Amino acid sequence: MKKILILANDVTTILQFRSELVKALVEDGNEVLVSIPKSERASEIEALGASVVETEVSRHGTNPIKELALLRAYKRLLKEQGPDIVLTFTIKPNVYGGMACGSLKIPYVANVTGLGVVGDAGLMQKIMLALYKRGCKKARCVFFQNKSNMEFFQKTGVVKGKTQLLPGSGVNVERFSYLEYPEDPKANIVFVGRIIKDKGVFELAEVAKKYSDNPNVKFTIVGTVEYGSENPFDGMSNVECVGFHKDVRPYIKDAHAIILPSYHEGMANVLLEGAASGRVILASKIPGCEETFDEGVTGFGFEPKNEDSLKQAIDKFLELTNEQKCEMGKAGIKKVEEQFNRKIVIEKYFEQINN
Repeated sequence: MKKILILANDVTTILQFRSELVKALVEDGNEVLVSIPKSERASEIEALGASVVETEVSRHGTNPIKELALLRAYKRLLKEQGPDIVLTFTIKPNVYGGMACGSLKIPYVANVTGLGVVGDAGLMQKIMLALYKRGCKKARCVFFQNKSNMEFFQKTGVVKGKTQLLPGSGVNVERFSYLEYPEDPKANIVFVGRIIKDKGVFELAEVAKKYSDNPNVKFTIVGTVEYGSENPFDGMSNVECVGFHKDVRPYIKDAHAIILPSYHEGMANVLLEGAASGRVILASKIPGCEETFDEGVTGFGFEPKNEDSLKQAIDKFLELTNEQKCEMGKAGIKKVEEQFNRKIVIEKYFEQINN
């Protein structure tokens, strides 16, 4: 039996993308602890057989005093728990958790789930790359969710060797499986995600306005406004905003297509979940999105931050018959089952832990 500590910045990171991993580690006879900020959903992690340790993590803050406090909190946690191995996810656990593990000589495996602010050129990028370099320096392995992110970290010297590519966070193909394609002739294009600028919601809203007089098209937005953003869909008659839902499957079931006009992604799980359910994918042609569909076969791509390109992709989709859309959806199911099954991710983690 090993004592395995998981560091994450949010309960959703675990429950939505890694609950199967936690459960598999517990069932293998390991003691699993999960470090997350205080959450009402902590009991859902405990139901998987793991213990929860509260650690305050400011997901988007840059206050150096708070950042140092997080580093100290992780060091204190490691000394108290004495884990055999640590698994870190997202930027701050990767950086400060990695530094803490390195200083205490505790084996750890990092997972770069996306670049976030690291992908934006400027002073912040330089600072974050320097921090990431320290955080990953002594990692036993650094997992990446797309090839572009991995090559960027290698090119900038953040990581050297000891890297592996994962198929994103993978998809539970038993939970997300074929849903009968809607027969309703009115195309329902569904967006699932946070309503923030980087998800391309402002471009999507502008394009949606151009279909306001088209009775055969509607848009559904599943998500909430975050981080001081605004809701660009307010007052639009052909757009329904339904807020956040833990289980998005009912909305995928009613969808004809899943759309994501994001600026950057690690690997867009919502697109994989949509494809696994037999829905056409409409997505930005960026790393983390373009891997999830095959152009003209399972979906259509468009240039990020480009309203004209976005509308052209939607128009291509709308020109298809319902039968053609259904066939594209079925091709997407096959792609996900072969390339993005979450069991692949779990196996990769067991390889590292057993080593």
